[in-house]
Amino acid sequence: MAVTEPKAGLPDTAKLLIGAGGIYTAFLYYGSLQEDVFRYVAADGGKFTEAWLLQVLEALANVVIGFLGMQLNGPTKGIPLKMFGISGAAQVSAKACTSLALANGLSFPVATLAKSGKMAPVMAGSLLLGGASYSVREYLQVAAIIGGTAVVSMGKKKGGSQTNSALGVFYIVLSLALDGVTAGFQKKLKVETAKAGVKPKPYDFMFYTNLFMLLTALPIALGTGQLFGGSAYLIANPEIMTKVMKFAACSAFGQSFIFYTISHFDPLVLSTVTTTRKIFSVLLSIFLKGHSLSSTGWLGICMACSGILSEMQSKLFHTSILLSFQR
Repeated sequence: MAVTEPKAGLPDTAKLLIGAGGIYTAFLYYGSLQEDVFRYVAADGGKFTEAWLLQVLEALANVVIGFLGMQLNGPTKGIPLKMFGISGAAQVSAKACTSLALANGLSFPVATLAKSGKMAPVMAGSLLLGGASYSVREYLQVAAIIGGTAVVSMGKKKGGSQTNSALGVFYIVLSLALDGVTAGFQKKLKVETAKAGVKPKPYDFMFYTNLFMLLTALPIALGTGQLFGGSAYLIANPEIMTKVMKFAACSAFGQSFIFYTISHFDPLVLSTVTTTRKIFSVLLSIFLKGHSLSSTGWLGICMACSGILSEMQSKLFHTSILLSFQR
């Protein structure tokens, strides 16, 4: 009979606490800072609207941490970079559109709930291009998230601190569409790396994805005047500059904790942590940032959260079935 050797290092519970705790801490603060940045009003009444500059700074922070992590773990050679470039460009465009939605008046809770419905464009693309089919439950999950988000956007009390503009809604819809495009390119990226016979490590993904995000965002920020105009605004308003720097740092360290979790646990564990984090981000924003919801708005929150949790539970169920067949 084979003797099972005890695992060296930290127990799984401690590793999960480190990974999940890091993700919660970094990204809850990240969301709070992002909301603060776009709600900030300078003494002269000016607001920060340079979303592409924000993406430049965020991507740069991730490139630095990704490069350091890649050097510590050893870079993977022979990685096909073309799909990294396309995926990075689509991903940074989606993130910029989310920031533009906030800059144009969409409230943070509505934007976060809407982004949780990214399954909708992925499903639409798969139906139109891939001939996929989905269960009634999956359609209901998406409908609950989208419907709940719509109800929340209409459920603010009169005299609330923020309204949701049509332009903000346009940008968040565009961000969701780009999420669908990004998901498709990320699948192709996995196929391309498999064909090349290489398996990129987590920090390879972090470095190369953010490198191409940076190479996409930088010329756009330069061409639109956001690089210099936004920098001048930050220099003139040190308070918001501090928040932007913290925002970029939270993104980089949060991604590091994501990759730490991926390296020790099943991807479903990560999905569960990030899904519940979004719900907590919404609730923290409502309670700490002065959002005032009517009973209709709270009904929308419940609808959207039920759709998000149902999607997570469905993934857990399918994974448990898969594992039972593999045993």
